[in-house]
Amino acid sequence: MTNDIGRLATARALVEREMSALDERRWDDWLALYSRDCEFWMPMWRDEETLTDDPQRELSHIYYRSRAGLEDRVLRIKSQSASSLPLPRTVHAAGWILAEYTASENTLVARNSWTCQVFRPSTRESALLFGLSRYEFAQEDGVWRIARRKIQLDSDYIPTMADIFCL
Repeated sequence: MTNDIGRLATARALVEREMSALDERRWDDWLALYSRDCEFWMPMWRDEETLTDDPQRELSHIYYRSRAGLEDRVLRIKSQSASSLPLPRTVHAAGWILAEYTASENTLVARNSWTCQVFRPSTRESALLFGLSRYEFAQEDGVWRIARRKIQLDSDYIPTMADIFCL
């Protein structure tokens, strides 16, 4: 039981660290949370009940199969490309979080609910995004990192775009 509590505390700390880095626009800190061979995936809804299940063959809202894709997106955000200006303001909130058992001490799987309030200064509009995430954490160089994040966006009929910083 002590090990389960420790794994849950580790998962919660990693999820909260990710959310705070996004809200505070600490892009390099956010990237450092991801492993070199990470996967970041937000599938689309195939219908009202089913998510797509193959990012190679089906549409996704967002899919990066390695950290290089995330680094490219962050580079565009930091270079203030026209599509990113002005950046929306975000506030993330983690809801419940569950750590799942894994056979290895070097891996950890967790699921959580989340919300993100997004305010777009250019239009003075705000939107609430919410959903579920499944994280796979792995030890890399002795540090816990996000190896995979699969995001289920439940509020996918939104009056704005969804980008990495609002999930």
